[in-house]
Amino acid sequence: MIIDTHIHAYPTSDDSKMTLEEIVAQARIIGLDGICITDHDSQEIMARAHEYRKQMGYPIFVGAEVFTWEGDVIVFGLERLPEERVSARYLLDLVNKANGVAISAHPFRQNNRGMGNSIREHKDLHGVEAFNGSTDHANNMKARDLAMELGIPVFGASDAHNTEALGKFATVFPNGLRDEKDL
Repeated sequence: MIIDTHIHAYPTSDDSKMTLEEIVAQARIIGLDGICITDHDSQEIMARAHEYRKQMGYPIFVGAEVFTWEGDVIVFGLERLPEERVSARYLLDLVNKANGVAISAHPFRQNNRGMGNSIREHKDLHGVEAFNGSTDHANNMKARDLAMELGIPVFGASDAHNTEALGKFATVFPNGLRDEKDL
């Protein structure tokens, strides 16, 4: 399965220009086998996304892009997100207790929202987004090199806020996915 693991939907991410319906339509056109909606500090779209998944017969997974003190972390498998900004360590502990998944998003992007080298202190991350469609090549390569050095799986994702960016990068899951915890 080819999945774009980092997408923002309107209106639950107010900086996104595309609705869930537009995302699914475009994802099908470009050949994605599924999508992950990861709005900023919100899983508000979850019930609607799961209903739309059933209606359309198309895999839609929901997580969130959580802004920690160290930077953005994509999480899947949490029933509830922290209500305030927390450390990456605290968030990872929550995710691990829930048997969820935590991925460092765009770690070397130059916007003060990436974890950067603090990933070294969080080797229990389940992945590093080393190929991010909104991050320049050099900074994506820094993320890839660090993930490979630490033995952390590498993810690719568009970080799309509009349909033109959707699928710029994606992740291949050779065994498929049934739910968010399979990520």
